[in-house]
Amino acid sequence: MDTDSATKESTGTPLPTIPCSVVWSGRHSYVLENVLGRNRWVGVDDRGRAVALSCADLQRRGWRRAR
Repeated sequence: MDTDSATKESTGTPLPTIPCSVVWSGRHSYVLENVLGRNRWVGVDDRGRAVALSCADLQRRGWRRAR
């Protein structure tokens, strides 16, 4: 299965809700953090800069559970 089809398959699936869950989007991993009662997915971009995404942002980008 190629990366694009794996990403597309998970788009309609609910994201994990357990803190410290890890998912992949593109070539990057994102970890679920709960900060002040709000969930956000934290990772890094291609240049190593921190990125925080909402659940909706990650759903739009597509994600998968495995690298």
